[in-house]
Amino acid sequence: MMRKKTKLLTQGALIAALYVVLTYITNLAGMASGAVQVRISEALCILPAFTASAVPGLFVGCLAANLLTGAALWDVVFGSVATLLGALGTRYFGRNKFLAPIFPIVSNTVIIPLVLKLAYGLSQGYIFLALSIFIGEVISCGVLGAILYGAIEKTKLFK
Repeated sequence: MMRKKTKLLTQGALIAALYVVLTYITNLAGMASGAVQVRISEALCILPAFTASAVPGLFVGCLAANLLTGAALWDVVFGSVATLLGALGTRYFGRNKFLAPIFPIVSNTVIIPLVLKLAYGLSQGYIFLALSIFIGEVISCGVLGAILYGAIEKTKLFK
């Protein structure tokens, strides 16, 4: 029993660390924040379909990444909550390769535009911001996440 808990804790910590590193790299390229963002790290949001440890790992990783990249407090809190909600949806309903990325795409598309308007004072309308976040999430979660999903299925990484 202790061995399984240690394995899950280690998996969660590795997922969190990977999320932070990928976000940091994406941030250096200027793609991790703002009205138009494609966080490569969001591809990891399909991992809860394979392991429960990914849910807290993604939440902690997003929280740490937002803190390290200088996000506003509201972004740290609600951006991390958006990732948590997406991860929970993927964990409980995303056992299908095509359904897995839907939950993080939707949670980020609904929540992040509000954060951008309220925390950063962006003047663009909610619909424009939602559309730009949606496109970025489709690229990171939908396309890259599906590639990652297929690779994990093939290699049986979490079996």
